[in-house]
Amino acid sequence: MNDDLSELRARYERLQLLYDVSNVIRSSLDPQEAMNLIVAQAVRVTQASSGSVVLVNPTTLLLEIHASHGLPPDASRLRLRVGEGITGWVAEFGKPALIGDVRSDPRYVEARANVRSELAVPLEVRGEVHGVLNVDSDRENAFSEQDQALLIELAGQAAKVIHDTWLYAQLGLKARLFEALIKVSQTINTTLNLDEALDVITRQAALLMEAKLCSLLLADPEKQWLDLRACHGGGVAYREKPRLSVTESLIGVVLRRAKPLQVENVQKSSRYQEAGIAHREGLVSLLSVPLVYDNDAIGVLNIYRGEPYCFSNEEIHILSALAELSAVAIRKARLYEKVLEAEEALRQNEKLSALGLLAAEVAHEIRNPLTVMKMLYHSLDLRFPDNDPRQKDAEIVREKMDHLNRIVEQILAFARSAEPNLESVDLNRVLNDLSILLRHKLSQQSVEAVLNLAPTLPSIDADKVQMEQVFLNLSLNAIQAMPKGGWLVIRTRSEPEWAVVEFEDNGHGMTQEESRNAFDSFLQSNKPGGTGLGLAVVKRVLDAHRATIAIDSTPGKGTRVTLRFPR
Repeated sequence: MNDDLSELRARYERLQLLYDVSNVIRSSLDPQEAMNLIVAQAVRVTQASSGSVVLVNPTTLLLEIHASHGLPPDASRLRLRVGEGITGWVAEFGKPALIGDVRSDPRYVEARANVRSELAVPLEVRGEVHGVLNVDSDRENAFSEQDQALLIELAGQAAKVIHDTWLYAQLGLKARLFEALIKVSQTINTTLNLDEALDVITRQAALLMEAKLCSLLLADPEKQWLDLRACHGGGVAYREKPRLSVTESLIGVVLRRAKPLQVENVQKSSRYQEAGIAHREGLVSLLSVPLVYDNDAIGVLNIYRGEPYCFSNEEIHILSALAELSAVAIRKARLYEKVLEAEEALRQNEKLSALGLLAAEVAHEIRNPLTVMKMLYHSLDLRFPDNDPRQKDAEIVREKMDHLNRIVEQILAFARSAEPNLESVDLNRVLNDLSILLRHKLSQQSVEAVLNLAPTLPSIDADKVQMEQVFLNLSLNAIQAMPKGGWLVIRTRSEPEWAVVEFEDNGHGMTQEESRNAFDSFLQSNKPGGTGLGLAVVKRVLDAHRATIAIDSTPGKGTRVTLRFPR
């Protein structure tokens, strides 16, 4: 009777202990805090000297100590393969291990000196082992079958709590990462300058991944070298390190294979070329992901932490997603730079064309008085004796007039060679291309451009390059008329005999006199400022195309310019 009562009392005390432990470990949703509580209670209920919670890293499949009680600080760096040590054996077979004297067990791997006995039970959820709960003692045969049963029950509760808190933490992490990723993508996609985009990418990636350093390297066109283009958090040693060979460096492997790569400690990796720099900069763990655009790896994004760390699958996926967005942003910035170059080239061509027309007009204006001068010279029939110095002067005057006449004829011949090269031209397409080229200028001037293009507009016979020059000139004139911003509407429509293009703005407008004199020649115009090109270029090109131009403008309200091209 007394034995039954003692057994019943012991059972009650064990259940009460498990109940108390359950309440303690369920009191926190923080996974680290929960594991610390679990191992502390396991050591207490078994009267052990030390204990640990060891979990399987899903990325490396290694057993890592996530919480401990009574172990030395350096024990947290211990890594075991599944099957290695007593802990690895329990993780592999999912069975408890009760060892009375670890010195006689060849499986034992020391984590603390003076350990004599060990009890290890699996942490199992839904039939799958996620880790091991260990307790150690400095005494031999310190643990009994009852301790094992008690620890198994405790591990069952602990595994559920660890699983639930881990899921909670992972969901919270994913939510924070995706929220940060959305903010990063918005920031990246609003940046058009390439260098600014790269700085934004590295800064946001470092914040997103809580990194000590983030660097971005771009491959050269031949894919032979990786050059550092942006860095956040790095010192002089890292920023001034030599370019990396794609074929010989560890980072080059990421570019060649277009797959992520992580290194737990680059300072100890024989494959990492700059271990000395990593040591001086305090860089330890590395996650490197490729920047891929349209199946083409164009660079590498690197994340460094200052301690040994194994990045989770979620972190790898998040950084890879950021790298994809970054590759798109880099591609967009490069295309934008090309657009700016094309815009500048078009402006230069327009200026050169205008100068050619100006030269032709100057030649026309010079030839008329020159012709009169030659006629008067010949009518004077200036003849002087051979020894009279005036005879030599008269010959020089005649030679110089002939020289001027040849120059004028050459200029006019050059101008005639620039007559329109007619071909079938889609005006809507020319205007669409123009809107892309002017996007930067419009943004700078805070001008909103609206294209309202008729889908049935017929093609016309025209010189495409000269049409681009005409439309660019009219657009720039409209933009200059709105120094404080405004709107520019470009319309096309079809009339029975004409294809019509209109440019309308809400700028400062022109007076009636200014509208009448808008097409004055370069030599007669006294308009201050502007490009110096005026509308004379536009008028001359349109005349060569048998097209018409009309201006309707009101001071303070804006201007509408209407072009009509014969169908």
